[in-house]
Formats: sequence, C-alpha cells, structure tokens
Amino acid sequence: MPVAVTRAPRLDSGRVRMALIGFVVVAAWLAMGYRLVEIQVVRAPELAEQGLRQRLVVREMAPQRGKIYDRNRNLLAMTVESQSLFAVPDQVTEPLWVAQQVGGLLGVDTDALYERLTSDLDFVYIKRQVDGVLAEQILGLEMAGVFAHPEPSRIYPAGPVAAHVTGFVNIDGDGQEGLELVYDDELRGVPGHAEYERDRAGRVIPQGYTNIVPAIPGMDLVTTIDLPLQYQAQESCLDALERTSAESCWAVVLSVETGEVLAMVGAPVFDPEIRQTIDPRCDQAEDEARCRMFSNFVVRGIFEPGSTQKVITVAAALEEAEVGVGTIIPDVDDELELLEDACRSGDDDVHGCYRDFDEHDTADMTVRDIFTRSSNIGTIKIAETLGEDRLVEYIEAFGLGDVTGIDYTAEASGILRFDPGCQTCWASAAIGYSVAATPLQMAAAYATIGNDGLWTTPHIVKSKVDADGETEVAGVETRKVVSPGTALLMRELLASVVEKGTGHGGSVEGYRVGGKTGTANKLGEDGRYTEETRASFVGLAPIDDPEVVVAVVVDAPDFEHRTGGLAAAPVFSEIMEQALHRLGVSPDGEQG
Repeated sequence: MPVAVTRAPRLDSGRVRMALIGFVVVAAWLAMGYRLVEIQVVRAPELAEQGLRQRLVVREMAPQRGKIYDRNRNLLAMTVESQSLFAVPDQVTEPLWVAQQVGGLLGVDTDALYERLTSDLDFVYIKRQVDGVLAEQILGLEMAGVFAHPEPSRIYPAGPVAAHVTGFVNIDGDGQEGLELVYDDELRGVPGHAEYERDRAGRVIPQGYTNIVPAIPGMDLVTTIDLPLQYQAQESCLDALERTSAESCWAVVLSVETGEVLAMVGAPVFDPEIRQTIDPRCDQAEDEARCRMFSNFVVRGIFEPGSTQKVITVAAALEEAEVGVGTIIPDVDDELELLEDACRSGDDDVHGCYRDFDEHDTADMTVRDIFTRSSNIGTIKIAETLGEDRLVEYIEAFGLGDVTGIDYTAEASGILRFDPGCQTCWASAAIGYSVAATPLQMAAAYATIGNDGLWTTPHIVKSKVDADGETEVAGVETRKVVSPGTALLMRELLASVVEKGTGHGGSVEGYRVGGKTGTANKLGEDGRYTEETRASFVGLAPIDDPEVVVAVVVDAPDFEHRTGGLAAAPVFSEIMEQALHRLGVSPDGEQG
C-alpha cells in the first residue's frame, strides 16, 4: 500500500522579509528611544553643562588698588587709568617710520623698537602705561599695526618726597618695597569676574547665562606721615649733603607718646615712578644698577651709634641707683687702658684703649659733667658700676639687638657683640661701640626717655579703610624700661648737652631741646676703623613735656664736618623746629 508523504508548508518569503523589516524598525526605534532617554534624561545635566562650557566666556575683573594717604588725607599713592601701546608686526607697513616717530614721542630707544616691530612675534609692546593724552596723540597718527589697550598705572602724587615710606610697585602693580609690599594683600583687593554666553561668531547671547561677581577694591591706608614735615625733613637732608659733601643723610621723626612715624626720609632721594635713586654719582659708580636701587637706612641700615648710646648707659646706672646725677666719679682721665699696652699704638683703640674726643687733664667729674661733656672715660667708669650683665639687660630693654616691629620690610635687628672671651666689649658698648643699631631703634630708645620710661612700637600705618568705609586701627605694644623719675633726670641731662655741651648745634629757637651727638668711625673692608665717620644726633622736645623725637644720621661727611655736632645737629635743629610748628607746640622761650 503506498505511503502518503506530507510536505512542510513553504514559508512565504514576503512575510519573512516584512517580519525582518519590522524587527529592524522596532529595534531601531528602541535604540533611538534609548539614546533619546540617555541624552535627554540620563545625561541631560552633563551635556547641558558641556554645551554651556563651550559657549561660556569668563573674564577676570581686576580690582582697584587701594590708595595711600598721609595723616591729613593727602594722597601719597593712587592708581589711574593709562594706555599701553602695542603693535602687531605683521600689520606694521612702515616699521622704521613708526620706530622713529613713536620712539621720539615716548622716549623709547628707536633701534630696539625697530627690532621688535620687524620681529616674527604676533604681539609686541611699544610702551606700557602711557599717559592717555599722549597715547591719543600717537594713535591719531593712524599708523598701521599700532594699537592701545587700557591698563591701570600706579602714580605717586608726592613724587620722591614720600618714596622711602610708600615704596613702589612693579609695572604689573605688584608691591616691591615699603608699604606697597608690606600691605600688598590689603591694597590689591579681590579680583571679580564676569561670565556670559556667546555664539559661534563671538556675539553675546542676549538671553543667555550671565553671572557677574564685582571686584572688591583694595583697602586704603591712612599713614602717620605728615607730608609737609616729610618734605621739610627731606629738604634738610638734601641741604646737608651739599653742606658736608656726605654720601647720604637719613632722618626719622617719632611721636613720643604714640610711636607714630611722622616723617622718614633719605637723601639722595628715590623716584618711585621710574623706580630709581636719583644720584648723579651713580653715573660713575662701578655698579650703577646697584647704586640706583631702593634703600632705607632708617629701618635697614645699622651703625655704631657712638655717644648717642650713652643715654642708655647712664639711664641704667641711675635706674639701678648705682649713681646719681651729682655723683662724683674720681680721676677721669682723657685716656683709659683696660688691657696692658693697649694704648701703645693708635691703631689698637678698639682692643682695650679708650680716649675722649678732646684731651683734658685728669679730674673728678659728676655724672652730669660726664654726660654733658660726652666723656668716654667717665661713661665707662659709670658702666663699670653696673657690670656687663645689667648693662646688656638695659641695652636690650631699650630695644637694641632686636627689630622694633615697625610695619616695614626687611627691618634690621642690629648687632650686640658680647663674645664670652671679649674682656672689653662691655666698655665699648657703654660708649656706643661693639653694638650696631638702626636710626629707628635709637629714635625709639629716646622716645622711651620722653615717654616716662615707656617703650612703644614705632608704626607707619594709622588705619586701614575698606570699600565700605570700615576702619581698622593699628595696634601698638608698650613696655616699661625705666621709671618716670629716671626718665625725667635723663631729659634734664639731655637738655644740658644742648645748652652747655657738645649738642649746642641742635638747639631750636624758642624751645627747650635735649639731645646727644654721636660720632663713630666707619669700618673698612679689612675690618679696621677708617677716618670716615657716621655723624648722628638724636634728641627730643620740649623737655618738660616731650612730644617729638628726631634722629639724624649723616654718612661720611667731609673731615671738616666729621662730628655729630657739626654734620647732624643742624639737620636735627631744622627738622625739630618744623615738627614742633606742625604739631602746634607753643614755644617755651627757654632755649635758642
């Protein structure tokens, strides 16, 4: 019987194709859907942020640097808008003509400018921070490839007068010296920024994202400086250079009670806008760049104070009740030999032989006579009653050997040389040798005598004022060094030096002034003393109720003016007179 064969039904090829196409379409839609969900839901925040970053522009907004004022709100430093001229060398069609025209107007070296204009660089500065009027004049010449952009510029309305106080900034506005450096963070402020969206053509999108954070201006500084007094003090120092042919002259004026620096000057002067010391001698100097560098001997320079140091020695002996003003010191000679044969050679003075400035017969002297006549031998005998330990203790208490803490850069601490093996260092220190101090340290020590024995931190900034007008007042430290009674006795002794002794050149018409001269030979490169001196005078006034201390140091005056009484005392007198007038101190009519 035949077997029936069943055949499987044949697949309809059209239906298969339709199914495959349908599957592909559904898969594609599913993939697209997944992608859309991923983009629009899962990664939406990430992609939105990425797109914003591509369109977003951030521009920093520079803050206005704070101003610096004197105590009467006279401007010492401020920032103004200037123009910086630049060129795109590829666009400069006549580089030689541009170099000649622009170089002449701006005082720029023509050859150097021509080299920059013909270089392969995309951008070169012609000169930065040019006065706006002059920049407009140059741009008015319509020279191809020459452009300008605004840039802040620091100016100093008082010019060189206050330069040793303010210091200066570099061309980028960063503090380099003085108050500009000490208070750089406060003065520079906090930068702001502006964020906005732009299209592919660089145009701002009107309804796009915008965020502006304003810059916070820097704080203003109100200093303790009195600008008219600063000017007069500088003029007195400049006159001293003419009169004595000295290398330099430095002066500082302190308020006795508050420690405020009323003036701080030096000559030769420093110009903060060109950032150079103005001294014709620098033209012939071996290192002209070093010669023209900024310096401030008042705070950074150290010198052996000589006889001005004797105020500390005598005050210490009085405070310790080892002597009184009328105590007689017997057998005061004009020469003292502490080590055998030390006086045999005139070159050995520093090694144990001490002499008074003027020869005199051996005599009994009171402490008052010793101080008034500035006897080295008598002062050493007074120091001998103290002993080295107590002498050093008072020298340190008066502020020598350590920084004063003034708000200024790179303050020197000075030197106290009391080596364990040195048998005569105490004697040298008693008369202002074997120690080195800054003029500021000596002024602060004398202010201690004027302030009834209370030492006060010298300072230059009176207050800081922020953009909202909030004021931060500077704080100071004080410490007791000697009693008011000892301070009073020392003031009378200082007055006797001016009235009857070596300091008569420091007298001021109409006022009772006290002070001390100092004359110290300078050390040479070989470590031995030379014939050159540093002449100084430190004093205070009025004696009955001191308000001002003035310290003056004249470096390397000619031989005719080698002493403190001849070189520095007249400068002191001029500055003190101006200071008393500026403070409105009534004359007492007792000295002049």
